[in-house]
Amino acid sequence: MRHIFIINPNAGKGKALASIHPVIQKYCSEHALDWDVYIPDSPSGAREFIRTEAERAGESPIRFYACGGDGTLYEAVNAAYPFKNAEVGVIPLGSGNDFIRLFGTHEQFKDIDAQVNGTAVTLDLVKCDKGQVAINQSSMGFDGEVCAKKEEFKRLPLMHGDTAYTASVAYCFFRKMKNEFTIQIDDGEPVKKNVIFCVAANSRWYGGGFKAAPFALPNDGYLDFVIVEKNIPRVKLLPLINMYKNGEHAKLADRNILTYIRGKKIKIHSDKQAAINCDGEYMYVNDVTFEVLEKGIKFVVPKTCSYFHDVETGKINGEIPTEIQKYCSKL
Repeated sequence: MRHIFIINPNAGKGKALASIHPVIQKYCSEHALDWDVYIPDSPSGAREFIRTEAERAGESPIRFYACGGDGTLYEAVNAAYPFKNAEVGVIPLGSGNDFIRLFGTHEQFKDIDAQVNGTAVTLDLVKCDKGQVAINQSSMGFDGEVCAKKEEFKRLPLMHGDTAYTASVAYCFFRKMKNEFTIQIDDGEPVKKNVIFCVAANSRWYGGGFKAAPFALPNDGYLDFVIVEKNIPRVKLLPLINMYKNGEHAKLADRNILTYIRGKKIKIHSDKQAAINCDGEYMYVNDVTFEVLEKGIKFVVPKTCSYFHDVETGKINGEIPTEIQKYCSKL
């Protein structure tokens, strides 16, 4: 198998490249692997390189390691998923890395030996009708607006990273909290609602540790849809943010604030343009469809992770608790 490490030169505030490159080089040379390192000068450069290498490999297996944050993983997945011979792994060098939380720790994913000897599992993807896929979560509304506004704040002096994100959240909390969306799940009737946001989740965490979909599994053939309605004042929403971060918000379904439902596809319409977010990448649209792409990607789980044992023993499962299930059955 050929092993190719795609290193984002901007990861870790530009310091990650110098630390990870020699580690990769030493390990691969000592173990006589068929390997290469590619340092893209742009996201589009990474995509073109991955597609070219996957195509060149023909039917031979090839593994791409996204060395960076969630954005690097997004680029690798979008380039590799059409190729049945391609596998994607993650070496976390960014500040987020939400997707790997279900499978193991940062330390386990940074272990090059554990990665090289890891097992590729077949996972679903979230397909967006705007031409991209997400491996983790896609959404429309508040969190899409936060992603968009963050990029604007980053252009200002002294606004970088967490500072830009915090400023964006504060801005959107007062300006972008109410959206009138018409929502249709699978073949159900379209329903118009005033919402804060809608999430189509393939896995559980996003946004730097928010457990938005606490019961989602990325290989069950379904997406978990989380719809948070705007029917209480902002001041009453503040105490609920911590519940959302900790994945306890499904309990709010009995308070007519939240809908938690599984399905294959969600269509969302907004009369005025709203931001969508696909694993941190955003655009403004009036209409969007997110649907599950079953068995869409082969993802590498490092050999030291307890994921397979946790699935076998039931520690990781997608069962919605009975006391919550009765409130989460329909839109």
